[in-house]
Amino acid sequence: ESDAGDYTCVCGDKQSTASLAVHALPVLFKEELKNEEVLEGASVSLRCELTKAAPVQWKIGSKVLKASDKYQMRQPGTTAELVIHDLEVKDA
Repeated sequence: ESDAGDYTCVCGDKQSTASLAVHALPVLFKEELKNEEVLEGASVSLRCELTKAAPVQWKIGSKVLKASDKYQMRQPGTTAELVIHDLEVKDA
């Protein structure tokens, strides 16, 4: 999208100008989350990969998760990762 704009070709005192519009592709899941089974007290890493870098939001049910000692969120490039520490049965 940052390449959109007016481009001009100049030759001496003559010029030609055209506008370029760039339509963004939708963000899709290239690799979706996978089901996990983990023992109580352990940690788990949930990962998904997007077709391009975009902000994500992690939820459990309708509750939005915030970064804390329990929940660690990382997003290097197009991979979104949620690490849940010290798992409890209620985290299922």
